[in-house]
Formats: sequence, structure tokens, C-alpha cells
Amino acid sequence: MNKIGFNVLAWSAVVSDDLKPIIERLKTIGYDGVEFFVGSPDDKAYQEIGAFTAKTGLETTTVFVLGPDENPIDPDAKIRAKALDKIKWTIDRSHDLGAKVICGPFHSAFSTFAQRSPTEDEYNWSAEVLNQAGDYAGQAGITLTPEALNRFECYLCNTMDQLLHLVKKVSHPNVKAMFDTHHANIEEKKLGDALRKVSPYLGHVHISENDRGTPGSGHIPWDDTFATLAEINFKGWLTIEGFTRNDPDFANSIGVWREFSQPWEMAENGYKFIREMGAKHGL
Repeated sequence: MNKIGFNVLAWSAVVSDDLKPIIERLKTIGYDGVEFFVGSPDDKAYQEIGAFTAKTGLETTTVFVLGPDENPIDPDAKIRAKALDKIKWTIDRSHDLGAKVICGPFHSAFSTFAQRSPTEDEYNWSAEVLNQAGDYAGQAGITLTPEALNRFECYLCNTMDQLLHLVKKVSHPNVKAMFDTHHANIEEKKLGDALRKVSPYLGHVHISENDRGTPGSGHIPWDDTFATLAEINFKGWLTIEGFTRNDPDFANSIGVWREFSQPWEMAENGYKFIREMGAKHGL
């Protein structure tokens, strides 16, 4: 069975001691790992929570985003350099947490648009930054898995076709691709076909319902998804990423205006759902 993780953004975007009882309870449910958002500037907190999580017996992965002042596809080389610096800082903090996988839409700045289609220059700029970041990640034994987001949150990589185009340009063993069922539900024709397409480069998977609530409670084509994950012999993380308004600042930044599911309902029922679907499809 693949390792199953849960993203604690359902509670908070801040890595702090407040997450300790949450980490402990996720362990009792049966999770193999916890995914943390890397953003808060308290370096020491990442080390402390990383040690605590390891002591609890859980592994870690991380996720982060970049802002417009640190955009890997900005025409200004100075801003692209800031993007690389921020990615390196995130790699350091992820290493403090003990993570081996970093995911997120860090191929470009989150929710930053140019009012046109992406250009080949932008793919080249992003690839250059990610290739250098891959070198740095390799020193820490970390794999970077950039994520395609829906058209309302980015424009460089909405689909697996676009993400593959970028990852092939990067051409680095420590830079793979990520698949998120929520975004794919919006942008892909068939989730199974998209997974097959990206399978040679697939490094991380987010299990996310169409409304970001509890997996299995909406209309994502889960049978097709899990059957295809088994077919392509995917061995990486299956991590639930669901959102709430528990952290209002974070919720406001990503347009979460209502509750989809309560965090513990999502964690408990989502874990059961993944185990059931995995068993059903031989994953």
C-alpha cells in the first residue's frame, strides 16, 4: 500500500507547537506522514516540529508557493534570482522537517497573471530556476514536484501536458511532477489518461475532492483514478489536501469562503476511503 499523508493546512499554515496534538492524532488514525506548509519565517520551529514528528513515528512532506516578487518566470533576472533563493530557503526548512518531497506550484508565482497565454521564454526561465533548485535539493536528498494548478490560480501549468513540457525542459533527476485530483478535475478531460501521460515523471499525488472537502464525498472519478494509479504502478505518497477556514488568513489568500468538511471528519473518513479504494483496485 502507498504511504498515506494528510496536509495540516486544514488547521493552519503556520508550523508551530499548536500542530503537535494534531500530529499525534493523525498517527493514531493510521497516517504514515504529515504535509506541512513552508512559509512562516521561524526557522527554529521547523526543526522542533520535524524532530517531534519523527519521534511520533510519522514522515513528512512539504508544500509552498511563491509570490509575484519572487516569480521564476518574471522577465527581470533579479526577481528570478529571488525565486531561486526562496526555493533554496524552502528546501532548507523542509530538510529541517525531515521531508524528502516538496510539492506545490512553484514553477511560477501563485495567482499572478500576464493576461495572455504562457510563452516559451517563461517555460525556459522556469526550467532554468528549477534546474538550479534541483541541484540544491539533491544535496538534501529531496525531490521537487511542481504542481499544475487550475486556470483560476495560475496560467503557466494548468494541465499535465504543460507540466510535462516544463519538467522535460528542467531535465533533472530531483525534479519530477505532481498530480492533484482537484485541479485535474477542472482541467483534464479524463483523469486516468492524464495520469498515464505523466506517469514516467510522477513523484507526488494529492487526493483532493472536487470541492476540497472529504475525499469520496463529491464527484471526482475515484475508481478511474485509483485503477490508473495501480495500472502505472505508482509507489509515492497519496496525501489528502483539503481546505477549511480554520486559518482565516490562509483561507482568504486562496479563496476559501465556506466550510467544505470539518478537519477531523476529513482526516478520519478520508483515510478510510483511501485504504478502501487502494484495496479495491490493488494499489
